[in-house]
Amino acid sequence: KKISSKLANGLRSRLLRDGARDTGCGLKAFWREAYLALPYFDHQHRFLPALMIREGFQVVYVDVSHRPRGHGSSKYGTLDRLLVSIFDMAGMVWLLNRRRGTSSITERDLQA
Repeated sequence: KKISSKLANGLRSRLLRDGARDTGCGLKAFWREAYLALPYFDHQHRFLPALMIREGFQVVYVDVSHRPRGHGSSKYGTLDRLLVSIFDMAGMVWLLNRRRGTSSITERDLQA
């Protein structure tokens, strides 16, 4: 699981270029206004740093101390995580490559 996580984080980092070292960490803090400016979609939590950067916000990373799980077990297996992540990553790359801002339309005289 650790190897697959390292590979996935490396690929994610290369595709999204957001500087996040580990998006599996559940601790993320944002200003409310910044979060509400983001497009919403399922599994969005994996891509919050890239989405914030896309919207023009500055992202700061702070290392935290992780502790092993005390109780319970993960509901995801390696294959489950891989399949969900592939589709999410494809959608995220598409979203990041979309043109930002509004386009301007001008009226022209079309008389021949």
